[in-house]
Amino acid sequence: MTLEEIHGQENTMVQSAGAALEELLIAAKKQDYLTVGVYESAKVMNVDPDSVAFCVLATDEEYECDIALQIHFTLIQAFCFDNDINVVRVNDIDRLADLVGADDSGEPKDAHCILVTSPSANPWKDPALDKLSLFCEESRSAYDWVPTITLPER
Repeated sequence: MTLEEIHGQENTMVQSAGAALEELLIAAKKQDYLTVGVYESAKVMNVDPDSVAFCVLATDEEYECDIALQIHFTLIQAFCFDNDINVVRVNDIDRLADLVGADDSGEPKDAHCILVTSPSANPWKDPALDKLSLFCEESRSAYDWVPTITLPER
């Protein structure tokens, strides 16, 4: 297999992971299984870590130099690794905020951290979650511990 073929396969995997992430977020929002915001996510992780099925961390150029946010990301990633929670990064926070919607006042939600939760008593199964879990597992086998996903264009 040539380097070009391998690179082409990686691009296809990332594109399909982006579509799966979009599907997962839409389905989880309909089921009310999303927790949006850094502080809200930290509360859920502290109270009921077993309910967390997937974690999305989002940033863009505007927030790359925000040291406090980067510290929160590091702590969230460590928590996710310790609790076997798959975590990915997304570089388009505006697109992510569009997917998760606005809060009660109409302001866009803080989409820097999004958790997909699932009740422990009755775990939620979704094909998109399975695809993303496989994507994360394959990324870790290539030593990419927090893979970056690109969401599909609208």
